Amino acid sequence: MQQVPNFDHSLVTTAFELQGFTIARNLGVVRGIIVRSRSLVGNIGAGFQQLFGGNISIYTELCERARNDAYEIMIQHAAALGANGIIGVRYDATEITQGVTEVLCYGTAVYVVPTSAQPYMGTPAQSAAERMAAPVPPIPGQPGQYPYPPQPGQQPR
Repeated sequence: MQQVPNFDHSLVTTAFELQGFTIARNLGVVRGIIVRSRSLVGNIGAGFQQLFGGNISIYTELCERARNDAYEIMIQHAAALGANGIIGVRYDATEITQGVTEVLCYGTAVYVVPTSAQPYMGTPAQSAAERMAAPVPPIPGQPGQYPYPPQPGQQPR
């Protein structure tokens, strides 16, 4: 699966916000779906591994490859919408028929901007390190008001 160039994977999270960034636009749900089946050779190899117990590496590699492919398809979908981040990322898997499994990776595509006045011009690794080193600001808003999702009529922060 081909990776999308210039997509900062540090801006993909299971959380519903990105610390140090403000969500400027919510672009909607994005997903990546892949359907995989086990090959006859893979099943025979896995059968031998089952005899000895422990991790069945053939299936582990198949599952990891399917999750990674679904993730990359989701990234491609988000990039096509103009997103630079994805929040609320989740995985799901469903067995369609015996030996055939659908893996779904989904989240909410967003366009985010740095909270600070100066745009960040470094590498993704530096960006994550800088965000982690920065002091945690208090959550803005009214007492008892949850800041996300924005309430109707609320201005983006």
